[in-house]
Amino acid sequence: MEASILSQWKIIRRDKWLLSCLTWIPVALSVMIWAIFSQGIARDLPVGVVDLNHSSLSNQFTRYLDASPTMAVTHEFTSITEAEQALVESEVYAYVVLPYNLEENIYKGFAPQISAFYNSQTILIGKLLSSAITQVQGTFNAQISTVQTLSRGNTTFAAAMGNAVPVRTQITPLFNKNSNYAQFLVTAIVPALWQIVVVVGTILVLAANLRLRGLQPWLGNRTLSNLVLTLRPYFAVFLLQGFAFLCWFFLGFEWPLNGSLLAMVAAQAVMTLACMIMGCFFFFMTLDAARAMSFAGAFTAPSFAFMGITFPVSDMNPLALFWRSLLPVSHYIEVQIHQANYGEPWTHSLQYLLPMLGYLLPLVLTVLLIRIHLTKEGAL
Repeated sequence: MEASILSQWKIIRRDKWLLSCLTWIPVALSVMIWAIFSQGIARDLPVGVVDLNHSSLSNQFTRYLDASPTMAVTHEFTSITEAEQALVESEVYAYVVLPYNLEENIYKGFAPQISAFYNSQTILIGKLLSSAITQVQGTFNAQISTVQTLSRGNTTFAAAMGNAVPVRTQITPLFNKNSNYAQFLVTAIVPALWQIVVVVGTILVLAANLRLRGLQPWLGNRTLSNLVLTLRPYFAVFLLQGFAFLCWFFLGFEWPLNGSLLAMVAAQAVMTLACMIMGCFFFFMTLDAARAMSFAGAFTAPSFAFMGITFPVSDMNPLALFWRSLLPVSHYIEVQIHQANYGEPWTHSLQYLLPMLGYLLPLVLTVLLIRIHLTKEGAL
């Protein structure tokens, strides 16, 4: 065991890419992802207003828009064409059109139409702006209706408010009460990146051993046991990486953890084994590190998209569901979500790992591929 660790240490010291993959690259990627979303909550998104009425009520509605923590009125356009151009050029994420007869129609008891346009390609930003504009409009409507009711007399302020807003809603977000995008996205993106690191790192380990030791001396005798002996130190390194980002999330940032950290570590161990098996399978298909990297990239690239974090699993088509079932991280993330958010008993959460028994098939195929390569090498 000590001799194996010593030989792997010599290999790591010679292979700078492998050393980087095991040390600073995962840390740098994780910190970079966190830095992108570190603000957590989107605030003061630039929007524009096309005020065609120029009345006290239109000015008041503009102030309401600017007072929303989500939006900041940064542009006041003189025409709709000018506002459209600003939206296309990403100067603003949305613009609101206040019609010519806004104040007049309100005083006459009519219902003027206030139009809002936003770029729906930016899905998260569009959702935030749509919700914020709707909230501003509801507040503005309630105020107008309350004033109109009070102007008729013979009523109290509370009664006027009741007539203006007969049904009040209370919307309470669960599991992420502050709608923190860092907590929502980073806890999913980092495991997806970690999966790529494990698969790619395994391929680099195998390529380095093949290059320095040769296939026959390395795996000629006791193929599976020698392969396990080679990869065992790296399994500990990869698992340490996973444990480190869990501590970073739930101890460093103090994001809510309602379940068991130990259950997530156990799920990480199973995921690490599955990723290393897939890395071995890709490498021994051709014994070519470059081709294996291509296979690994095609396999792991859709990880975040298919995890079911930003797009619901229930709406995925059969092909997406099949690909998702092949990804180790998609099974792990179920355990992480049910432990961190729902506080589910660990015995229930670990059932999401049962499909990962299917990775025994590529393990068997990997052993067969190694023996085929050994046979060809012996024949030569």
